[in-house]
Amino acid sequence: MAKRYDIVVVGGGHAGIEAAWAAATLGARTALVTMQLDAIGRMSCNPAIGGIGKGHMVREIDALGGLMGLVTDRAGIQFRMLNRSKGPAVWAPRAQCDRQLYSNATRDLLAGARNLEILEGSVEDLHVHAVAQPAAGGPVHRITGAQLAEGRRLACDAVILTTGTFLRGLMHCGERQTAGGRVGEAPAVGISRVLESLGLTLGRLKTGTPPRLHRDTLDYAQLEEQPGDDVPIPFSFLTDGLHQRQVPCWITYTNGEVHGLIRENLHRAPMYSGQIQSTGPRYCPSIEDKVVRFADKDRHQIFLEPEGYESERIYCNGISTSLPADVQEDMIRRIPALRDARILQHGYAVEYDWVPTHQTKFSLETKRVAGLFLAGQINGTSGYEEAAGQGILAGINAVMRLKGEEALILRRDQAYLGVMIDDLITRPQIEPYRMFTSRAEHRLSLRSDNADQRLTPIGRRLGLVDDRRWALHERKEHAVTAIRRAMRGASVDGSTLASWLKRPDALLETFADALHTTSGRTFGADDLWEVMVRAKYEGYLQRQDRHIERLQKLESHRIPDWVDFSTIPQLKAEARENLARVRPMTLGQAGRIPGISSADLTVLWVMMSQKTASPSS
Repeated sequence: MAKRYDIVVVGGGHAGIEAAWAAATLGARTALVTMQLDAIGRMSCNPAIGGIGKGHMVREIDALGGLMGLVTDRAGIQFRMLNRSKGPAVWAPRAQCDRQLYSNATRDLLAGARNLEILEGSVEDLHVHAVAQPAAGGPVHRITGAQLAEGRRLACDAVILTTGTFLRGLMHCGERQTAGGRVGEAPAVGISRVLESLGLTLGRLKTGTPPRLHRDTLDYAQLEEQPGDDVPIPFSFLTDGLHQRQVPCWITYTNGEVHGLIRENLHRAPMYSGQIQSTGPRYCPSIEDKVVRFADKDRHQIFLEPEGYESERIYCNGISTSLPADVQEDMIRRIPALRDARILQHGYAVEYDWVPTHQTKFSLETKRVAGLFLAGQINGTSGYEEAAGQGILAGINAVMRLKGEEALILRRDQAYLGVMIDDLITRPQIEPYRMFTSRAEHRLSLRSDNADQRLTPIGRRLGLVDDRRWALHERKEHAVTAIRRAMRGASVDGSTLASWLKRPDALLETFADALHTTSGRTFGADDLWEVMVRAKYEGYLQRQDRHIERLQKLESHRIPDWVDFSTIPQLKAEARENLARVRPMTLGQAGRIPGISSADLTVLWVMMSQKTASPSS
């Protein structure tokens, strides 16, 4: 007899971890199925978390009550705040992690989750029932269970697929091809066939990884050292401070000799020989692509990043490649600091199946199969952080569906997570999607330091935020209010504090001293910083807030389920096709779909208004 769960999560990567944690924390009986128990939380590419845009999303996941920030704080071996020379809106936390500590910390935290059972196995089939009377554009099947390769059946009402690069994964290193999602791990083949049988269209994408070198074979005298921050800043709002030893990374460069070697061997590179047909990430190109696309550059930066305190492996960030092993060996030897380096693992590319997102709702539930949710690279994204962000939202929305409650759809002005989901669904992807701060129109408001203010109340309402996190959030809110009250009557150099804070030379220490002199109180640096940033950018933020208010009027106009875009003759043919493909939930979302004009939005608004006003409606 099948064992009964509410939700089955398939995959032990970052998306699966957050999905399972969210679902179980919200009270759903949850099974997390992974091919290998010891692979949970395994960082298959660079063991680093955060970066431009990505670090903002990790803070948002944490603010909602997710795990990634906590795990990173436990496993980080170097912490840096990127973009400090620019405005606070684009400051981005990043941490190099110890690969083994990261996996250990993940398993430790999951072990404390109630309602969660972790199973080792491979899901090879999905059980569904046909929907008796499917509505136009609605689901034709609903999930009833998942089946493991050995025949065991898990009955459930929802399945969350977080399969990473494993769906019919095929690795390339020169002419050599190996079935697998990453080195030493078999691909998942059955699920692809099942998805196709359910009427979902699949595509192929590609990602890559660089060689790893033995740390004792580098010439450190010829490398530029890159230390971490003197005072490291944690990812999680729950972490009081970071006290572990920080290790350096190093920088070196390719050269003309290396570039010449690559050009001579492009005919052996799978991306150029025709062996790989799928599209790779434009913003994380292989070294082959860099040499071809940026032919005018005489060198490219290589970041040499340790994979752990005790690990002998150094990750060569910046030279992702699928060139043959012998060419990689020659390439490494032509870099002076790496002349004697020993390659422990050659770089490779991996092709895998994904589900183009016109088949998915904003909740990350598929349109054809009720109860089937997708998160991570299966939705066309790249990166741990993008996957984790989708995972926590898929976990939340799977539970909301089972409860019969409205899905959590974050707006673009609320979170980078909202920007990502909106981009994925409304703007068709032709390459793996990667988050950048430039994708967010409201990035002044979406800073990494205020993610808790934006999202912790939402997490509390849902039930993801525990009492400790909520108490810290309330303490911060009270402190910010107290600082603003103490600012009244305080001055610096003859100016009110509110005016002085707008000056470019305003310092946090001076702000703290002025408040202490006036009120006799000492405030925390994080609380002072929040008030200082808001004051410094007050004018810009007010204009942005007015813009957000105008946009929210469009977002408030929900498009009813009964609207059949294909039957509206006043719309252009392209508009009818694109609207039917995406099925936006609001006029605001409709306006962000490529090919939709303001005239099309007017047609929709008039039609909806007439239908609502009609006595027969």
